[in-house]
Amino acid sequence: MAIMRVSLVQLASSTDSAANRALVDARLGALDGAGDLVVLPEATMHEFGSADHDLASIAEPLDGPFVAMLAEQARRLGATVVAGMFERPGADGTGDLPFNTLVVLAPDGSLAGTYRKIHLYDSFGYRESDRLSAGDIEPVVLDVGGVATGLMTCYDLRFPEMGRALVDAGAELFVVPAAWVAGDHKLHHWRTLLTARAVEDTVAVAAAAQGGKRYTGHSLVVDAWGSIVSEAGDGDGVVQADIEPADIAQARDVNPSLSNRRIRATW
Repeated sequence: MAIMRVSLVQLASSTDSAANRALVDARLGALDGAGDLVVLPEATMHEFGSADHDLASIAEPLDGPFVAMLAEQARRLGATVVAGMFERPGADGTGDLPFNTLVVLAPDGSLAGTYRKIHLYDSFGYRESDRLSAGDIEPVVLDVGGVATGLMTCYDLRFPEMGRALVDAGAELFVVPAAWVAGDHKLHHWRTLLTARAVEDTVAVAAAAQGGKRYTGHSLVVDAWGSIVSEAGDGDGVVQADIEPADIAQARDVNPSLSNRRIRATW
């Protein structure tokens, strides 16, 4: 199976959707050797803003301008592109709160899949559930260049059962867009949890994070042995690394903990 080239684009989005589209368009437009998979952070379309910022008023449908821009770039790059947005619920934009959604654009620009964040960030004094709806409890695993790729978003990372649901659905790689809020212990938690998910599930992990003052940054790639392959700092940047399916298979052969399990959840 061919080696997968991954590019993680770390940026700091704002509460100006048009400016964010222009920023992402420029960043992807300048991306050389993007490879097979390009991952952008959670809330790339529009930053969370203050707790009273109305996310329902800025949420977009899946055929809106943000997804259209990503589709054009996916076609130009010939790569799968994953990014976070706030998705308008219902065709007419009415009803429940919007969703925190990952969109996956295939190399031909078509919408290959979506994942609506399951675990909302009601933690560290914040309540994401006051502003957004949780997605259905359904693991999302997509084929990206022959690699089974499972999707999770930010706070999902703190729930090991999420990783197990994805690996039970066939995932060999976890893609984790995030807006990991900065603070005491948070960078340590970020690195530790990403590494733990790789080790316990014998998967590679590619995590693209928001940078800037509010968020932790440090987008990184972890291999299936739990080693950090490449890592950004806290500002804008691009992390590139190769994911080797043969290396994942070898890790699972040497460490067959998945097949040795005696306790399994039913999803």
